[in-house]
Amino acid sequence: MPHLTIEYSSNLGTAPAAALLRAANEALMHTGQFQEADIKSRAIGHDNFAIGTADTARAFVAATLSLLSGRTAETKREIAQALLAALEAAIPTNGMDLQTSVEILDIDRDSYAKSHRHG
Repeated sequence: MPHLTIEYSSNLGTAPAAALLRAANEALMHTGQFQEADIKSRAIGHDNFAIGTADTARAFVAATLSLLSGRTAETKREIAQALLAALEAAIPTNGMDLQTSVEILDIDRDSYAKSHRHG
């Protein structure tokens, strides 16, 4: 835990995935809430997307962080703000209107199962 999914518009180019993942994992590690090896992240670029209705250059980065339940609202807010700042810093706007968001979801502890095997 945690599980992070970062979705982004493909008009940001092909390089954002590595930069976003690196920045996000570093930010999550620095919150002090997670063990380094437990942070699992993935990035998904979207070729088909729409942002509003205006014919202007717009892009997005949307992160969803799933955490085991039990953290306070303040802690989740701090994690979200750290993650948002890291994502914003990782991607240049390249003259586009860039919207960046972070959503934190609680995973019910009673229904979550995990295995970690060493090779």
